[in-house]
Amino acid sequence: MVQLPGGRFLMGTDAPDGRDGEGPAREVTVKPFAIDVFPVTNKDFREFVREKKYRTEAEAFGWSFVFEDFVSPELRDQGNQMPGKFPKGDEAEDGFHGLSPVNAFPPQNNYGLYDLMGNVWEWTASTYQSAGQDMRVLRGASWIDTADGSANHRARVTTRMGNTPDSASDNLGFRCASSTGRRKEDL
Repeated sequence: MVQLPGGRFLMGTDAPDGRDGEGPAREVTVKPFAIDVFPVTNKDFREFVREKKYRTEAEAFGWSFVFEDFVSPELRDQGNQMPGKFPKGDEAEDGFHGLSPVNAFPPQNNYGLYDLMGNVWEWTASTYQSAGQDMRVLRGASWIDTADGSANHRARVTTRMGNTPDSASDNLGFRCASSTGRRKEDL
């Protein structure tokens, strides 16, 4: 984890092309906190699933986005009891067969944080103001979004949207954060 100093900053935009909850621009104060350099990776999640024998959303609702090697052999053998089939193909459209390395692209800020936008939408603890539903802020856009917004959302720093906490998709993820942590120099 990297310790971030906190402070005041201007969040959002007043730009005429702002959308998806990006505006209005407003001053926000954030307390110091620590955050993981990388989002939680599929490898880390796979290890957690296997170690804790955790039943994933994919197992509960079908295997639509899960590759066979993601789950343990015991769970994979139960596949005949689950709806759907494992995907078999990998076209390497992103330049990588399988998963790309977590550090395949350079950090996106001076704190050394990777994949802050354009990888997966990242869950936050912030409440998203909506019409009477419990929703949380997702930020950063994902691999299915584009810089100009011609497909889905615009992948830029101010992009955010809300979603219900029980939502799951292959383009949603998270990184761990804490009110305390180690300084970057101590890593």
